[in-house]
Amino acid sequence: MGTAALWVAIGLLGVLQAALGLVVFYLLKQQGRLLLRLENLERRPHEAVPLGDVQAAASLGQPAAPSGLSVGTLIEPFRLPSIAGGTVALEDFRGKRVLLVNWNPACGFCSEIAADLAVLEPKLRARNIELLLASSGDAEENRRLAGDSGIRAPILLQDEEHSVGAFHGLGTPVAYLLDEEGRIAEPLAFGALEVPELARALATDRKRLSSQRSLADSRLERNGIEAGTRAPAFSLPAIDGEEVSLGDYRGRPVLLVFSDPNCEPCNELAPELAELARNQADGLAVLMVSRGEVDANRRKAEEHGIDFPVVIQPGWKLSKQYGIFATPVAFLIGKDGVIARDVAQGREQILALAAGAETREEALMHH
Repeated sequence: MGTAALWVAIGLLGVLQAALGLVVFYLLKQQGRLLLRLENLERRPHEAVPLGDVQAAASLGQPAAPSGLSVGTLIEPFRLPSIAGGTVALEDFRGKRVLLVNWNPACGFCSEIAADLAVLEPKLRARNIELLLASSGDAEENRRLAGDSGIRAPILLQDEEHSVGAFHGLGTPVAYLLDEEGRIAEPLAFGALEVPELARALATDRKRLSSQRSLADSRLERNGIEAGTRAPAFSLPAIDGEEVSLGDYRGRPVLLVFSDPNCEPCNELAPELAELARNQADGLAVLMVSRGEVDANRRKAEEHGIDFPVVIQPGWKLSKQYGIFATPVAFLIGKDGVIARDVAQGREQILALAAGAETREEALMHH
């Protein structure tokens, strides 16, 4: 090999070494980032991970549900501030079973099941089981959710320094049943399906058996009850103080709209619904089911010129009966009280549903 060729070979070898070094550098850098992320997670174990993130991870082939601590594990004692004032410790419940729930009022899944837990709470207490919520949210937000849903159970506040160790690394909502000595008595209940299912099983004094049908099979309807189903009856207070019932509209088609004063798409739709109702004095009735405080709903009604009835549901109670937990959504209910179309979601679908109802009514009038 000549001198020139030798120098070329040496140069190529140097380039390859440099490239290899660059690759190794970036690999180490990436590994460092991953280690930092893991370290951050370990430093913030009290922070709840929304279950939506867990479900997204599951779509990538990662495990969807953690196994939690083993049955029989004695959990670490804790004492945390309560939103009602003072502090509450796990030892305060010694001699009782405790349904301990990892909670956050900003978690949509928690809001979704809050009313269910409120209904089951007295039944649990009758069986010497206390519901206890360990929240990582703001005190005022917790009070608001408790008031909307009717939850009376103690709600404790976790922070960076004080938290429930049994919930480290877990999302919201998840729950453990603890026995009279503070030991885990049931496997971890995970998510908006399993937590109320565990509470329901305890409230009715039945066992969670592996032979029972899966929670996915027994889950609540989430996509709206279907057309052809009789619309669930209700009677709720309106923002003007009057009681309004669905039965008041028998013999007239109803556009039943589920809304929320803090929902921006709902507020964009509101003036169009107001105009629709004014143009349908003797035809399609518009009835809104909202959530939250009466005063907030009154202000929204005045702001958007709403003259049709707006009733307030406690938490998601009526939404649960209609099988959907989103806003804005709407159902078209026929004169016979039967749902005439599948649920409409969002402004465009709701307006199209209303327009279709108007066209149908006009056709019947000219028949």
